[in-house]
Amino acid sequence: MAKILIVLNERMLYLYQNNKIISSFPVAIGKESTPTPTGNFSIINKIKNPYNKALGSRWMQFTHRMHGIHGTNKPWLIGQAVSHGCVRMYNKDAEFVYKRIDIGTPVEIKYNHNNSRGFLYYTVKNGDTLYKIAKNHNTTVNKLLKINKQIKNKNSIYPGQLIKIPD
Repeated sequence: MAKILIVLNERMLYLYQNNKIISSFPVAIGKESTPTPTGNFSIINKIKNPYNKALGSRWMQFTHRMHGIHGTNKPWLIGQAVSHGCVRMYNKDAEFVYKRIDIGTPVEIKYNHNNSRGFLYYTVKNGDTLYKIAKNHNTTVNKLLKINKQIKNKNSIYPGQLIKIPD
């Protein structure tokens, strides 16, 4: 079975088959204001030759917020933090990965191999509260508020918002 590991600080995507790395590829990731989410996901949609030329020749969606792994029409940006949260690849690399994965393929995104950044990103879903998020991630509301200085009121989170979770 295939698996994808993306290590953000390395700007690399690793493709595994049967728990062995079969290939690695340089990627572009989300910029600081629109970071690539970290955590465990799975491929939920694949499109060959998507309608948007900016997506290159392949699209592999891994969140319902439209984050994906895709090709690019700006290959000179590979290796940089420039996207709105997606993971961009050279088109030939995206085509290689596309052929070897299926809907449901696991996608793990980490800041580095040790994840020593101290936090992960979490996308707020409908019905989430800070209390519920804290409980699900074995932390406290106070710790969430401390690490997410942009949240001024514990009742002001909204679906689609990206928040940090202590690691």
